[in-house]
Amino acid sequence: MAAEQVLHVVMVDDEEPLCLGVKRIVDRYAFHLPEVDIDVRYDFTHFQSGETFLEALSDGTDLDVLLLDLKLPGIDGLEVLERVSEDGREALTLFITAYATFETAVKATKLGAYDFLPKPFSPDELRYGLRKASTQLILSRQARQLAEERRQIRFNFISVLAHELKSPLNAVEGYLNILRDDVPDEDRRMVERSLLRLDGMKKLIFDLLDLTRIESGQKQRVFTEVDLRELAAASIELFQVEAAPRGIEIALDCPEGLAMQADASELEIVVNNLVSNAVKYNKDGGRVDVALRRDGDVVTLTVADTGIGLTETEAAKLFNEFTRIKNEHTVNILGSGLGLSTVKKLANLYGGDATVRSVPGEGSTFTVTLRDAVAAEGAAAS
Repeated sequence: MAAEQVLHVVMVDDEEPLCLGVKRIVDRYAFHLPEVDIDVRYDFTHFQSGETFLEALSDGTDLDVLLLDLKLPGIDGLEVLERVSEDGREALTLFITAYATFETAVKATKLGAYDFLPKPFSPDELRYGLRKASTQLILSRQARQLAEERRQIRFNFISVLAHELKSPLNAVEGYLNILRDDVPDEDRRMVERSLLRLDGMKKLIFDLLDLTRIESGQKQRVFTEVDLRELAAASIELFQVEAAPRGIEIALDCPEGLAMQADASELEIVVNNLVSNAVKYNKDGGRVDVALRRDGDVVTLTVADTGIGLTETEAAKLFNEFTRIKNEHTVNILGSGLGLSTVKKLANLYGGDATVRSVPGEGSTFTVTLRDAVAAEGAAAS
């Protein structure tokens, strides 16, 4: 037996007879969507001005498909659509108008309009437009739901895996540390190599947990005013331990007092991954430059190194999951292949992006843009 889904159709048009005619058609219309085995039917509400519709919308009126007239008394259809888009509603808009121009169509499409119904339209044209919009809406919702379920399953699996591996890995590490102090010098290198590989396994688990927590929304986000200079300096201090023995200099260029609204632990993941890689893939005696700047509500982080660099082909796939560049320069460098994909996902959460410019043999420059948490959420909603 097919499931039933009722979609809420709202019409905003100042022609009362037209609204009543559309209501009769919509109330009697239903169809079966075989792709997901759902019977679709509708309920219908109409308003004769944009102002009354927006007021009802703010009071919680349900909305799935919006039939919107371009020319309205008071605010016009484009302004209504802009306000609906800003509200972040998951709805599709069909513009109903006899006055659409190419410029109007372009602007409406940019604001999120799904399609147009030119006046006058027949009942069949209305039903076709409704069916097409409804199919798109339902299938996109189903796809998002399935993707979310996959993310949750992945997170649960990785969480259980990490928990089950933690105890045996800690036990193995403890025994290896005991052996390191007791074995002959010629065997100590094997033990130390085993400990190094064990660290790689533990980092892989932690990277997987970070990635899946972000993807699944399970990570609790706490937004505060984060001092970026202080955070970057702490990251640099952390990786000086690896940089100093190799003669790698790390410099910070960040104005005093530079801060942003963010989750501090997420920014630590971003900065730590970039600085760690800049040291790991650098040349002995090389240099790492970390810079932070703000332009409006956008903060830009750049981490430049004088390391082994990347070809254009290698750089193009660098932010994919489980991607590690394998060549004669990286064969002995450990990594999970998850750090940079996590950086990019976090940058996207903050309404930004992560990119790289690189020249083989000369070095790489990673650039991450981030918007303040409130601004990023507003951009995502619109």
